[in-house]
Amino acid sequence: MHTELTTMGDENREMMRQMVREFGEKHIRPHVMEWDEAQVFPVDTFKAMGQLGLMGVLVPEEYGGAGLGYDEYVDVIVEVARICGSVGLSLAAHNSLCSGHILAFGNDEQKQRWLPKLATAEWIGAWALTEANTGSDALRMGTAAVLDGDEYVVNGSKNWITHGKSGDIAVVMVRTGEKARAHGVSALVIEKGTPGFTHGKKENKLGMRASETTELIFDNCRVPRENLLGEEGDGFRQAMKVLDGGRISIAALALGIAKGALAAATKYAKERHQFGQPIATFQGISFKLADMATEVEAAELLIRQACALKNRGEDVAKNSAMAKYYASEVAVRCATEAVQIFGGYGYTKDFPVEKYYRDSKLCTIGEGTSEIQKLVIAREVLK
Repeated sequence: MHTELTTMGDENREMMRQMVREFGEKHIRPHVMEWDEAQVFPVDTFKAMGQLGLMGVLVPEEYGGAGLGYDEYVDVIVEVARICGSVGLSLAAHNSLCSGHILAFGNDEQKQRWLPKLATAEWIGAWALTEANTGSDALRMGTAAVLDGDEYVVNGSKNWITHGKSGDIAVVMVRTGEKARAHGVSALVIEKGTPGFTHGKKENKLGMRASETTELIFDNCRVPRENLLGEEGDGFRQAMKVLDGGRISIAALALGIAKGALAAATKYAKERHQFGQPIATFQGISFKLADMATEVEAAELLIRQACALKNRGEDVAKNSAMAKYYASEVAVRCATEAVQIFGGYGYTKDFPVEKYYRDSKLCTIGEGTSEIQKLVIAREVLK
């Protein structure tokens, strides 16, 4: 790990952003459409990002990570997502969900055991909460774990799991008590190769197609009791805390997509001529760009505010929900307007904006829908 990344002044942050930008231009951009069309999850690219410290941005140096704060983490995701939302999504899921859960709630032995492999991308991480019949209503999960001696026997399945097939390790929320009770859920770390732990079908998605999404299946899967994170019955509370941070990740992902769409639309508007002049000179186009640019700036300010609270260890429930809700909706609006500015070309796969358009929608759904964010925000406002 590059130790010079561990203390970040403005100059170092810019150097890091430049490093990520250069890596993305060289190793991601040339393959974006190829990966998207074939739905390829580029594991080797993630291993290479691990060598740069990008797969353990928030993990302390003692566990093999970069030991950086949330602002630097947002910088990394934004730079990657400007080029490819799929790679940005997988980067976010690995860092904030899987590694983030172990970092926040694992004991030292568990951190020493798993985080170094995750921080270097020797292992790719997954995180499993959602099931086929429990999306927003996660407390009614059916996947259950029953203690048998020193092992939990896990049965059930999880849906919409990023890296469900290629992941080497998963943090899995399981029911250890009554259904629909917050204290009835626990978090178990389950390693690939554990008998009874397999993946199911891979989803054929509208966008984010190079970020692998599959089912996880547990059939009398025996997991050592020592793989329990925290206390039994504490898993749902843990998951909600992890999602507070995860929402900053998805907000950053959305911001990167919005910035990418805005940059592409601005460049095209200057180059495309109609009626003897660049289309950027027409008010109908220039006002679209003005709206997009304003909303992108506002989204970034909300995200940075949430980062500041997170870095100080303060409660971020309201601010991360606001950032995620606003940034994700902005990403959709910016991508939609970018397609409009490109006109017919925006509807083809020869230009980048149709992919921003497809990728952006996931940001309003994953890690809590826009509607759930409004519930969280309203609850905080009405306290």
